[in-house]
Amino acid sequence: MRDSYDFSQSKPNPYAKKLKKQITIRLDQDVIEYFKHMSEDNGIPYQNLINLYLKDCAKSHKELKIDWS
Repeated sequence: MRDSYDFSQSKPNPYAKKLKKQITIRLDQDVIEYFKHMSEDNGIPYQNLINLYLKDCAKSHKELKIDWS
């Protein structure tokens, strides 16, 4: 390794704003199994599938409809 490096010509990371934030979320076991099964079929990690689904919901402003009766 060098003693020092020159970063004067470096550029900011263009993906820094898109970094993911780690959180803890509680999901029902059947929901996890659903996405894990879909993951096996598509070859995409199940956590990525959950993220893609939630991102689609947020993008389309999908609203939850609950009927408590």
